Amino acid sequence: MSIFIIAEIGINHNGDLDVAKRLIDVAKDCGCDAVKFQKRTIVRVYSKEYLDSPRESPWGKTQRAQKDGLEFGKEEYREIDRYCREKDIEWFASAWDLESLAFLEQFNPKHHKVASAMIVDETFLRAVAACGRHAFIATGLCTLEDVDRAVAIFRQAGCPFELMHCVGTYPMNESQANLRVINTLRERYQCPVGYSGHEAGGLAVSCAAAALGIASLERHITLDHSMYGSDHAASIEPMGLRMLVGAIRKIPEAMGDGVKRFLPEEVKVAAKLRQHLPLRA
Repeated sequence: MSIFIIAEIGINHNGDLDVAKRLIDVAKDCGCDAVKFQKRTIVRVYSKEYLDSPRESPWGKTQRAQKDGLEFGKEEYREIDRYCREKDIEWFASAWDLESLAFLEQFNPKHHKVASAMIVDETFLRAVAACGRHAFIATGLCTLEDVDRAVAIFRQAGCPFELMHCVGTYPMNESQANLRVINTLRERYQCPVGYSGHEAGGLAVSCAAAALGIASLERHITLDHSMYGSDHAASIEPMGLRMLVGAIRKIPEAMGDGVKRFLPEEVKVAAKLRQHLPLRA
């Protein structure tokens, strides 16, 4: 089964539509199946005190200025929708509040994504499940009991979903990846399980996840690690993405079915390399 590869643009466009398009181009050229963004209603997600607090950024001197600067609105998403259709690549987004979920619904996406932070909000989970679209549910920042509740909500609604193992640190220390949780989730919930990686540019952990039979893989992408923003350090640059997708596409076939065979192609090799040995009866 082919792994569904998601290039997480998130907010790495830095509020620039041209950067977003360049990242979409990278994802398409590298062979990804979809790109993903993040959508927030700033005044719903953050308190007034937080938004008014100081923060130096290219957009101003407050948290509000920075958050507003990173957020795309309707016109930008209309263009993203048009551009992705032109490039023949899917797009969807993680909504961080109910208003943002309603905003995304107008674009009729094939998928929704429940970010790790949102998995404990049962009202939000029910709203996503009510949409009936295939949902990717990130399982970072939570306990198994939290996942139990999320799975129950989606199953009760009859909404298709898959879980995504992840560790909610940015960047993630590779020693904390705990990839065997992929098997734990699959066995406990009898559902497809993917992997959302936040490791700092490395490819090994994602390749190992692919070898464990994940259904989907999500990695943050960036044009350049040196760009402004907190997520760029946990993202892959274009060359790394191309290498990762190339490797991931080969792994499921290479894993095989586990049946030991003496291949026809090996017969001549065996005859040549064993010619000095006595013939077996």
